Amino acid sequence: MSTTSCANVSRARSLADQESLDSLVICRCEEVSRGEILAALETGVSSVSGVKRVTRAGMGLCQGQTCGRLVTSLVAETTGQRADQVEPLTARPPVRPVPMAVLARDRDETAMDGK
Repeated sequence: MSTTSCANVSRARSLADQESLDSLVICRCEEVSRGEILAALETGVSSVSGVKRVTRAGMGLCQGQTCGRLVTSLVAETTGQRADQVEPLTARPPVRPVPMAVLARDRDETAMDGK
């Protein structure tokens, strides 16, 4: 095999490895891949919260408990910071829709207590 052929094979393997890495799922709850997170970071997002807003990584059932450190390390690597310098995800409880009838019932009960 010639030197040029070896270089081409090596380059092809490198591209295949990169594609494999980019398809790696970082946030299982929201099914966000490493490639999606890196794409968000390439657009100028520079924080974990920014990545969360753009990709929904960390917004799933676990609220970033599973993927938070991975997202933080990707942000740190991309921005040139140490992981402990990156502001962590802000944990928030999941929000559930509340039927208007429940709110109206609470209002009526409060109004009756005030009479």
